[in-house]
Amino acid sequence: MAISVFDLFSIGIGPSSSHTVGPMRAARMFAARLKGDGVLAETTTVHAELYGSLGATGHGHGTPKAVLLGLEGNEPHTVDVLQAEHEVERIKSTGRLRLLGVEIGDAQEIPFSFDDDLVLHRRKTLPYHANGMTLWAYDASGAELLTKTY
Repeated sequence: MAISVFDLFSIGIGPSSSHTVGPMRAARMFAARLKGDGVLAETTTVHAELYGSLGATGHGHGTPKAVLLGLEGNEPHTVDVLQAEHEVERIKSTGRLRLLGVEIGDAQEIPFSFDDDLVLHRRKTLPYHANGMTLWAYDASGAELLTKTY
């Protein structure tokens, strides 16, 4: 079996692609799963928690940025790196997140608090792998629609 250099290296936002590519893909998969399960339109809250070095060094390595961009439907190989910081600032300043906005245009826009809805655990890990993240989606009544750990 031949392995290409493209199988070994991924394109993504930085400064640390090891802390951005996986989290962006996972966040996008989570949002896509909401759509696939038919609950995207019911989703009013999303909460994410990062563990291990994703939480410990996340801000410096760009992990929160990657999670937000992934939830909005971006992919590591197609994200507009020149606009990435502006998009994250828009989310922070407006307190609004457009779930799958890049993918479907008119997205499910929800309130999102960068400080409350994105938690970085600096000294806490998940079982089976030190670096992981869990995402939750809730409806307007607070009922859990989906939880996934990556």
